[in-house]
Amino acid sequence: MLRGTDDSGGLLVPLAIFDLDNTLLAGDSDYLWGRFLSETGAVDGATYERENLRFFQQYQTGSLDIHEFLRFSLRPLKENPMERLLSWREAFLQTKIDPIITQAALDLVNSHRQAGDTLLIITATNSFVTQPIAARLGIPHLIGTDPEMKRGRYTGYVAGIPSFREGKVERLRLWLQAHALDLQGSTFYSDSHNDIPLLDLVDHPVAVDPDAQLADYAAARNWPVITLRDPPHPAPG
Repeated sequence: MLRGTDDSGGLLVPLAIFDLDNTLLAGDSDYLWGRFLSETGAVDGATYERENLRFFQQYQTGSLDIHEFLRFSLRPLKENPMERLLSWREAFLQTKIDPIITQAALDLVNSHRQAGDTLLIITATNSFVTQPIAARLGIPHLIGTDPEMKRGRYTGYVAGIPSFREGKVERLRLWLQAHALDLQGSTFYSDSHNDIPLLDLVDHPVAVDPDAQLADYAAARNWPVITLRDPPHPAPG
């Protein structure tokens, strides 16, 4: 079990940690947010889409410069008022996110909820995009990359440590310290080789629809490999 004490001195429940993009979601919310902004004319479509795809491909290959990407991805937050951003976000959730929440992912989360586990999403995607997604999934705790805000507007900079690769480990350790917890008995679900530093840290790593590098790494260590993609419906007739 994840060790810690509540106010009555009792043991706290195990921690179930989930990556978000291409793990709980059957797609990448960061990339899809960029697609949404391009498609709706919120940004210069062709240029933004080209850069968005370039960064997505770098993420997949493990060559992403997270700080360069964040300068790019947080610019629309800086350049638009909150009311407009919230309106865009609600439309984004309905058109891009709701269709990629699978029943298999909901069932997995619910199984941990019914077991009484503490549920946590940890993701490199910024918290403006991911907070309402965590709420849709019924997961109360979120560690995302936090955009800096001053006087009610985003600045385009990051507040604190981006939760990417080793940064996820550092952010999680800070979260555990703040909650007086540790990782005994913890489980972490992820699809990406970028999350190997955190997968190596937990007691129960699980590869979810893994990329090729993570699939090989998991196989070498006999980690469980699962899918959260709903089975395809048979064609009519």
